[in-house]
Amino acid sequence: MVLFRILALVLITAGTVIVARSSPATAQQVSAIEDAKGAGVIGERIDGYLGFVDDGAVDASLRRQVQEINAKRRAAYDELAADTQTTIEQVARVTAEKQIARTPPGHFYMDERGRWVRKT
Repeated sequence: MVLFRILALVLITAGTVIVARSSPATAQQVSAIEDAKGAGVIGERIDGYLGFVDDGAVDASLRRQVQEINAKRRAAYDELAADTQTTIEQVARVTAEKQIARTPPGHFYMDERGRWVRKT
């Protein structure tokens, strides 16, 4: 029951902490990530990070942006794990489930087996 409450707290606060800890992104950076998601180049991984669906279609700028986002997510997960006395992996997994649930149709996410799936 305690773990359930902690995970519920993580679900509620994860998005807020990630946004609060992130440095302001330019509209162009946000657009590049969203465009890449829509094109099926990147997607939400089951472990709470962005991943490359089509690694061959990734240029250096997009790769760097994804790495920056993943680093910010890792820092937020680390902070939440310490605050809730859970592991980074637990926080990341719960956040991934939330991100995948919010993924729009047509975008990709990673399933439990590690396969990329286009959301319908």
